[in-house]
Amino acid sequence: MNDTAHELSTSRTLWDLAARRADLTPDRPVLLQDDRSLTFGELRARAERVAAGLYGMGVRPGTVVAWQLPTRIETAVLSSALARLGAVQTPVIPFYRDREVGFALRESRAEYFAVPGEWRGFDHAEMARRLGAKGVFEAYDRLPDGDPSALPPPPAEGTSVRWIYWTSGTTSAPKGVLHTDRSLIAGGSCLAHALRPSASDVGSIAFPYAHIGGPDYMVMQLLYGFPAVMFEQFTLPDALEGYRRHGVTMAGGSTAFYSMFLAEQRKQPGVPVVPTLRLLAGGGAPKPPELYHAVVREMGVRLTHGYGMTEVPMITMGAPDDTAENLATTEGRPPEGMEIRIVDGEVRLRGEAVCQGYLDPAQTAEAFDEEGFLRTGDLGRLTDSGHLVLTGRLKDVIIRKGENISAKEIEDLLHRHPAVGDVAVIGLPDAARGELVCAVVEQPPGAGVLTLEAVTSYLRAEGLSVHKLPERLEVVDALPRGETLRKVLKYKLRERFSRTAGDGDVTVIRGR
Repeated sequence: MNDTAHELSTSRTLWDLAARRADLTPDRPVLLQDDRSLTFGELRARAERVAAGLYGMGVRPGTVVAWQLPTRIETAVLSSALARLGAVQTPVIPFYRDREVGFALRESRAEYFAVPGEWRGFDHAEMARRLGAKGVFEAYDRLPDGDPSALPPPPAEGTSVRWIYWTSGTTSAPKGVLHTDRSLIAGGSCLAHALRPSASDVGSIAFPYAHIGGPDYMVMQLLYGFPAVMFEQFTLPDALEGYRRHGVTMAGGSTAFYSMFLAEQRKQPGVPVVPTLRLLAGGGAPKPPELYHAVVREMGVRLTHGYGMTEVPMITMGAPDDTAENLATTEGRPPEGMEIRIVDGEVRLRGEAVCQGYLDPAQTAEAFDEEGFLRTGDLGRLTDSGHLVLTGRLKDVIIRKGENISAKEIEDLLHRHPAVGDVAVIGLPDAARGELVCAVVEQPPGAGVLTLEAVTSYLRAEGLSVHKLPERLEVVDALPRGETLRKVLKYKLRERFSRTAGDGDVTVIRGR
């Protein structure tokens, strides 16, 4: 981290950071979208006018404001305006519907709710009315406006809870994760420290800005003064024109994004899919080592993958100068200020980037150990060089006849098989074994028929222990994925295939 970025990382609040960057480089662009752009100076000026408009509506420091908005310049402006006021903002992923949105509004006790109106064929304003939301206003093309001279002073400290983010809630009700300005600045600083961007870089935000990665990325931009291209809807190859037009040098989001870029590259081998691209980076889901090698070999760019979660937006990150082995097989190293402890195989964390807990005090008490370390639920180990290797989830360990089996170990091996495009390994209930090992495979176009015998023979040849071999194979058209970082939703696979598990015999069932 250079001297300027290091000094900016000490900013007390997110607004303080944005204002200091605007003073340094007011005319440099910060956000690009289609044919529009916004400079750092314009971001500050517009956010102050929007903050004044919100203040005129009754929003005050500490007021809870929920927003469910797409990845758009106006969304970043509104969020910055709320930071200027010192309001408590609770971003909601725009793909969420009544169940998740209603829960977030109730639990956060939101007094205002910003929606995009009708977006992508869904009427968010009507949903808000249906849910009885308070203070509903549309914030898409137009934002509240007012005279900044009417504003109170900006918040002076960044250690109060001003952010409520939501876990996915795939197996239970979502959890409201409590963050401060300082915890988000620490997370973004960790990301910047690992990726080492420069003012000449052009980044990209192709994931929901309402995700914890939104402020994570914006902090990195404010520290180094470079712009990012925003994509309201990310699909390939449609989005490639935007990457090329703006000369994006850093792209990514998660493992699924790497695979999508690689698939586009394979349409014209040897012709760079984005000529200016130098780095793919992301996190949010496991990265198979073979995918790393394929990206580097075929796309000719670097790939650095990291480890983060809603509770801790940035934990570890691969650095561009790490060895190929570490970049392929680890999640990188923690930055200064992030403590990692492995307790009975579980990764536990302590540091400024760690959240303050949850809205529910009982969940907070359960999540932290007696020394203040957050229990992540992830399994892993630290190498001699300090790199973190994730080996699975506490809840993703398959227990077959009393033996613990890592789903990730089997998945990493199967990712190398030419007839496997993507794979999820799950445990299914079985009367005799407790659980049986089931591999659910998504095949690449043109792949031949895959059988259980072929899978087990391949894994035996790769050295996998016999007791870990899959006893069931399911071939599906597409693995179910979340809308944010396109993570595979294993709970849906367990629900579906547990219903057809029968008496535990080995079966191969093809179908969607």
